[in-house]
Amino acid sequence: MLNASECYTVFQQSIADYHVHDHVDTPITNPFPANSFEYLLYLKNWIDTVQWHLEDIIRLPEINPTEAVAIKRRIDKSNQDRTDTVEKMDDFFMEQFKDVVPKSTAKINSETPAWLLDRMSILMLKIYHMKEQTERKDVSTDHLAKCETKLHILMEQKMDMHMAFDQLIDDIRNGDRKMKVYRQMKMYNDASLNPMLYQKK
Repeated sequence: MLNASECYTVFQQSIADYHVHDHVDTPITNPFPANSFEYLLYLKNWIDTVQWHLEDIIRLPEINPTEAVAIKRRIDKSNQDRTDTVEKMDDFFMEQFKDVVPKSTAKINSETPAWLLDRMSILMLKIYHMKEQTERKDVSTDHLAKCETKLHILMEQKMDMHMAFDQLIDDIRNGDRKMKVYRQMKMYNDASLNPMLYQKK
């Protein structure tokens, strides 16, 4: 079972690998064994990183409308891939904790370990790109100061999430919190549940 520091390290590796070429069409080369939890962490962050840059591109004021629609479709698919990967991560935790019997006093958490890792992955992207802003040479000192302040807050949040994740894992392992998963059940991606799709049939 990985701790928060080890998860952050995988996220950092993914971000660094992406920025070697810094292009949304760069194919992923996941360095971890396909059946490992690290593989899922790396994949999850790679999806987040590509989507981060797609979100930047689609906000170009002069973007061609046809290209914007194509990117929006790609972002939609990315969101589904992200959800699917998080749920696979929760499957891993469910397997790890399948023999744990929660105590009668056990509390339930509103967020699963994998969805907390989802937030941690995106936080690492925020830190990476905010740090970039603090190193720019083409902006005012006021811009740099504001970004330094934001970066400081993000680093504090990183430590808080670090503690929250490790505490959550310990609590589940010790039976102090229940491991319970609800699938996302997104309706708009399902042709049988989205009225705009099934009414076309």
